[in-house]
Amino acid sequence: MIFKIQKISFSLVGLLILINFASCKEDTNTQQDSPQVAAVEKVVDQFEFGFKLNDFIVVRDTIKKGDSFGEILERNKIGYPKIYQIVEKAKDSFNIRNLQLGKPYTLLLSKDSLQEPKCFIYQPNRIDYSVIDFQDSIHAYNRQKPITYVEKEVSGVIASNISEALDNMGVSPVLAYKMSDDIYAWTIDFNRLQVGDRFKVIYTDKYIDDSIYAGVANIKAALFEHKKEPFYAFEFKTDSVKGIIDYFNEEAKNLRRAFLKAPVQFSRVSSRYNLRRRIAYYGNKIRPHKGTDFAARVGTPILATANGTVVKASYTRGNGNYIKIRHNSTYATQYLHMQKRKSKVGDFVKQGDVIGWVGMTGNTAGPHVCYRFWKNGRQVDPFRQKLPEAEPISEQLKVSYLEYIKSLKIQLDSIQFMSDEFLANQEDEFQTKFN
Repeated sequence: MIFKIQKISFSLVGLLILINFASCKEDTNTQQDSPQVAAVEKVVDQFEFGFKLNDFIVVRDTIKKGDSFGEILERNKIGYPKIYQIVEKAKDSFNIRNLQLGKPYTLLLSKDSLQEPKCFIYQPNRIDYSVIDFQDSIHAYNRQKPITYVEKEVSGVIASNISEALDNMGVSPVLAYKMSDDIYAWTIDFNRLQVGDRFKVIYTDKYIDDSIYAGVANIKAALFEHKKEPFYAFEFKTDSVKGIIDYFNEEAKNLRRAFLKAPVQFSRVSSRYNLRRRIAYYGNKIRPHKGTDFAARVGTPILATANGTVVKASYTRGNGNYIKIRHNSTYATQYLHMQKRKSKVGDFVKQGDVIGWVGMTGNTAGPHVCYRFWKNGRQVDPFRQKLPEAEPISEQLKVSYLEYIKSLKIQLDSIQFMSDEFLANQEDEFQTKFN
């Protein structure tokens, strides 16, 4: 009986092998008879700066030391007579002397054997660009890449500091600087945060061309819980003409002072206001220092610490490039040793506006900005002044403000804090790490 089953099994296996062999043979014949079709890759059209890049040979580079607009074009087979024509026609829209070392530029060349330049595009930053188009007639213009704003929400808990908390969640650390410097600088000491302090933020991120991250645009609303006490903050424009924006709490009280604590971000104080300072280089004689030095890298933006009008923008042997701002009849500030000034006399500047860049001009041994502060015509130490609060919101605007923040506060309150269990785990990890 067993033998019979084995025999039947063998017969079935043999039959299956024969069927499979025939099938393979048939498949082989089918493949030989079928015509081969070559895959065609579809060319995707690429657009940038308003041009279809597929129509050109695209050359990308950066401004090198010694480069000039003329030399770049000459290297790419354009003679000086035509370069002169291009510069003359474009000078009202684009100053060729403004090319900065390290900034990117793009040349669009013709797609033929000559590869003749047709267009020059310069990018002073990731958003703005200047185009000099000389394909047919010569014309120049300035544009911006399309920017998309995406509203986001985040909540976090402090284990060591706010930057680390945000970094652990993959959020830009700029959000921490904006919270500590722009919103809560005069309300919460971010150098003395406690483990378990927590926060919620509604903010907006910027994206260039829908894909390139361009940083945090603004914070719309925030709640920081410090030592179990909640601190609300809501962004609100108080002056549409001058574009002045402040942060207020849920009762419409301004959270900021009239002055920023420092004229540069991400810096350190390298020398304080000191009327009894002695310098070894000068024989240990007393050389009063009436400013506060903030060390920062060359090119770091210098910010106006308060709203005001530029009354001086000049150069002296000691100060180098400097700017002085009158804020009102009581206060004035001055910013020394700039690499380059951005503002000029008569300009109205808002708190936080870039007025120049850190440099080493004038009498200085290293890159920094010397920040000088006047009160009633006398230079004083800004850190020892009881600085005024920013202007309170007007009664008329207060009604609009309180109505405006209703929905924002509901949205902010609906964001969930992390659980108490999570907080306890974070605190245990922190204690284990540093004990």
